[in-house]
Amino acid sequence: MIGGLSVWVVMTLSSSFVTKSYFWLLVLLRALVGTGEASYSTIAPTIIGDLFSGAKRTVMISAFYIFIPVGSGLGYIIGSSVASATGDWRWALRLNPILGSLGLLLLAVLCPNPPRGASDAHGGSTIEHTSYLEDVKYLLKNKSFVWSSLGVTAMAFLTGALAFWTPTFLSRARVTQGIQPPCNTEPCDTSDSYIFGVVTVVTGILGVSLGSTISRRLRDRVPNADPLICAVGMLSSAPCFFFAIVLASTSIPATYVFIGIGETLLSLNWAVLADILLYVVVPTRRATAEALQIMVCHLLGDAGSPYLLGAISDALRTYQPDSHTWSFRSLEYSFLLCPFVGVLGGLFFLMTALYVTKDRKNAELLTAGVCDPVDPPTQFSAIAGSTDC
Repeated sequence: MIGGLSVWVVMTLSSSFVTKSYFWLLVLLRALVGTGEASYSTIAPTIIGDLFSGAKRTVMISAFYIFIPVGSGLGYIIGSSVASATGDWRWALRLNPILGSLGLLLLAVLCPNPPRGASDAHGGSTIEHTSYLEDVKYLLKNKSFVWSSLGVTAMAFLTGALAFWTPTFLSRARVTQGIQPPCNTEPCDTSDSYIFGVVTVVTGILGVSLGSTISRRLRDRVPNADPLICAVGMLSSAPCFFFAIVLASTSIPATYVFIGIGETLLSLNWAVLADILLYVVVPTRRATAEALQIMVCHLLGDAGSPYLLGAISDALRTYQPDSHTWSFRSLEYSFLLCPFVGVLGGLFFLMTALYVTKDRKNAELLTAGVCDPVDPPTQFSAIAGSTDC
C-alpha cells in the first residue's frame, strides 16, 4: 500500500509539469496514477476485513468507503477553485500530492498488518494459502462474487460517465437556455464543477451512512439484505438520472435535485458492496477478489463509459456541427444510456441476492476449516448440516 500510494503521489505531481506537445506522456503518467491507486485500494479493504468482523466491520468499511464520493466531490470543488484562482488546471495536480503525502505518512506510522483472517478465526486464519490459479477458479465458481462484480461494473459505468460528463452537460444546458454564452477558450466557467462537487460530497456521506445503517438493521432479519439494498439503490437511481437528463434543457435546479437523489441512492451501495465481498470470500483470497473486481469494474465500467458516451455524442453531433443547441442535445441523447445501465446493474444485484446466503455460509465453513479450500466437497451433513460447501 505504501508503494502504491507513493507511485500515486509522484505520478500525480509529475503529470502537472507535462507540456502541450507531450500529451502522450500525460496519458502515460495518468495511467500510472491509476496503477498506484489500484495497488492501494485492492489491499486496504482486506486489512479492514482482517481487523474487524460482524457489525463493527460494516461500520469500519463504511468509514473507509464514505471517502470515495467525498474525495471525488472535493476533487471537483478544490480543482475548480484552484483552476479559477490560478488560471491553470495544473495547480490542482500540484496541490493534490500534499494530501497524498499526509496519507502516506499516516499509513507508514499507524497502519497494522494483521494475519489474514485474524478477525474471522480469532487470532489467525486456519486456511492454507493457495495458488493464484486456484484462487481465480474458486472466485469464478462463487456466484455471489461473479454477479456482484457485474453489478459493481454497471455502477462504475454509471459513476464514471456522470463524473466525466455532468459538468460539461450542465454547462451546455446553460448555453442552450441562454443563461451563459458558449466558452471557446480556457479558462471557462467552472461553477458547475464546483456545484457538482458539493452535491457529490453531501450525497456520498448521506448515501454511504444510510446504506450501512439499513444493512446493519436488516441483516439479522433478512439474510440477503445487502444485495437487495444494492439492487434497490441501482433500480431507484435510474429514473432519477433519467429525469435529471431530460429536465436539463428547462431547469438546471431540478436537474441538480434529481442528480442529488440519484447519487444518494447510488451511494447506498459503496460500503455494502465491500462488505459482501468480504463475507462471501475466504480471508486468504480477498485480496485476489478485490483485485479482480477492481480490474473488471474499471476495464468494462468507468474506463470506457466516458469515451462511449463521447463517441455517441460526436457521431450525433455531425448532423449539425455548428449548432450549440444540437451540441447539448447530442450529449443528452448519449447520456440516456446511463439509466438503462443502472437497471441492468440492479438486475445483477437481484441475481446476487439469490446466492449470497449460501456463499456466505460456505465461506464461513472454509474459514473454520470444515471444508478443503482447494477442492471442497459438495455437501456436509454431520458438522455443517445440509449446507453446500
